[in-house]
Amino acid sequence: MAHRLEIEVVYAKADHQALVAVSLDEGATVEQAINASGLLQQFSEIDLASQQVGVFGQSRRLEDQLKNGDRVEIYRPLLQDPMEARRKRAVTG
Repeated sequence: MAHRLEIEVVYAKADHQALVAVSLDEGATVEQAINASGLLQQFSEIDLASQQVGVFGQSRRLEDQLKNGDRVEIYRPLLQDPMEARRKRAVTG
């Protein structure tokens, strides 16, 4: 009998956060967890071809396998380059 993985998939917008628990077969990938979560249907702006994903804050590929208890995170695209934001803050003080 295959073991089941209990995985959380999270996505956060500025005004809304979603956390979905999914149960998957052992060997499941990051992409399978995201698909099973239903978040792609709930948030049409998610584009896995261009957005980064991770597990517990560490960048991962969609084909990476998960372990029981992992938390898959879908990262929003940056609105501003972090280096440029720091420069602007330094100039304006």
